[in-house]
Amino acid sequence: MLERAMVLLDLFTPQHPRQTITELALGSELPVPTVFRICRELTRLGALERGDDGRFQIGLRVWEIGSRAPRAHGLRSVAMPFMEDLHEITGQNVQLVVRDHLEAVYLERLSSHDAVGLVGRAGGRLPLHASSGGLVLLAHAPQGVFDDVVAAGLRALTPFTITEEPALRSQLAEIRRTEIVIARQYLNLGTLAIASPIRRSRDVVAALSVVVPLDTGSATLVPALQAASRAISRGIS
Repeated sequence: MLERAMVLLDLFTPQHPRQTITELALGSELPVPTVFRICRELTRLGALERGDDGRFQIGLRVWEIGSRAPRAHGLRSVAMPFMEDLHEITGQNVQLVVRDHLEAVYLERLSSHDAVGLVGRAGGRLPLHASSGGLVLLAHAPQGVFDDVVAAGLRALTPFTITEEPALRSQLAEIRRTEIVIARQYLNLGTLAIASPIRRSRDVVAALSVVVPLDTGSATLVPALQAASRAISRGIS
């Protein structure tokens, strides 16, 4: 029951935030009566909400529970003041990212109405190899994670995404050496993304990134980003 419920919850995406029983059944490959029973129970518990048109959407109860996750809550509360400072400096996108298995999860994003447009959102997931924060996390992940990422396929999100294993190995080695990554249009066309690691003791537990228009100079952004990352690292150690 729990596994099937998680399968259904995972079907709600930014592209499909509201779905019918039939759509959920097709997406999950579960029988319609089974989907109906699970959705009815999830609605009773507040994990789903049902509109007047019969479509379901994620309920506030899911957000309430997720906000209590220790890995997210403590890190976010320490990081927010420094993220706000970076956002004030850049006027663009500032992101806090952690790794969950083979994906980068965006715990928080600060943006503005005139910031460069991005794929993904706070709470969203992206492949590790295609995003600046994901690359930092992959660079410091166990070897088995790298092997699994490669085995899963290095999908191109733009013509500039790294899709070859030797190039990815080289990029990750450079990240470990310099403690920074500068990614030009790997994930979003017209963007420059810069990320650096956040550490708890010696372990990299998150990444901090800024995403700006492609023609923005990185000379002033790199020191500011690294200083913020170090400050967050001290705050969570």
